Amino acid sequence: MKAIYERELKSYFYSMTGYVFIAFLTMFMGIYFMVYNMINGYPYFSYTLNSTLMILMIAVPILTMRSMADERRSRTDQMLLTSPVSLWGIIMGKYLSMITIFAVPMAIACLCPLIIKANGTAYLAEDYASILAFFLLGCVYIAIGLFISSLTESQLIAAAGTFGILLLLILWPGLLSFMPTTALGSLAGLLILWSLVCFVMYRLTSHVPLALGLEALGVMGLAGTYLVKQSLLEHALTDILGKIVLTDVFNNIAGTHILDIGGLVYYVSAAAILLFLTVQSTQKRRWS
Repeated sequence: MKAIYERELKSYFYSMTGYVFIAFLTMFMGIYFMVYNMINGYPYFSYTLNSTLMILMIAVPILTMRSMADERRSRTDQMLLTSPVSLWGIIMGKYLSMITIFAVPMAIACLCPLIIKANGTAYLAEDYASILAFFLLGCVYIAIGLFISSLTESQLIAAAGTFGILLLLILWPGLLSFMPTTALGSLAGLLILWSLVCFVMYRLTSHVPLALGLEALGVMGLAGTYLVKQSLLEHALTDILGKIVLTDVFNNIAGTHILDIGGLVYYVSAAAILLFLTVQSTQKRRWS
């Protein structure tokens, strides 16, 4: 894994992608810092981080688009997949190299609360909790980009797909208001959602009995719940889909200034699941 990590880290700086990502994110973070904290005198650095979320949505696809797609395009993925390094080692090496690049502007951001303190009132514990939440949210975004990149050999498609998903996640809270809240509407929505999960499981494993078995269990469970106690399904669809609003944890920490350990664990778990899906996607291509 160490060899993959060093190879990927060097490649990001040889191709200028790493420099562009660091400069792009640092520049906009600095602009927002000057406007909110230095000029307008806001004591919390979370104002700056909250505005930088949209910039992160643009920057992450630039960083992740080549991570797996370029290997497939240049056919060097076959050499990697037949190397003595485990598949998890390959994926983790690539992922950690991108996290390292992302950590550079975040390390610079850690200086900003100290600058605020040197010029007036500052809340260091709250600011560093917000920085930690922002960093882990970025790690989840990078894991999303890595997974999307593993599905295609086109860097443009990988970048566009990652940007589209990140944009959808940011707009998701507003879209939830259009979701059905009745028991029947929730049943229909959950059936579609479960079928999508089973389809993804089939695409990753190519195991038809497993996918069909999960589909049957889900349909029977949801139909049985609807027939026995419909009230359990009321607002169920919006409640479940509301759990994937990734920015909620960061917004809660930035808004309430209270460290949410459960939310941070949620970010780590989400990144781990996405890395697992990336491994499964690559594993399927390895044997095909």
